Amino acid sequence: MLTYYMIINFMTFLVWGYDKFRATTQQWRVPEKSLFLLILLGGGAGALIGMTTFRHKTRKPQFKIISIVSITVHLILFYYVFR
Repeated sequence: MLTYYMIINFMTFLVWGYDKFRATTQQWRVPEKSLFLLILLGGGAGALIGMTTFRHKTRKPQFKIISIVSITVHLILFYYVFR
């Protein structure tokens, strides 16, 4: 399970960077629904790190809020599974 969270967060971080690159070169972008899905699947930490590293999606508070809520929910689930 820990491996899953490492992979999903790394993937989310990479997608954030990819989307920022596409935004700066005015190309097709990753749909916001896909970004939200990655967060909800456990990539909240990767999204937050990607937001600060790439300075991407920082003006949209819903991404930060959903990331923090997702991290909290996944930590609670992780606690109950492994206690």
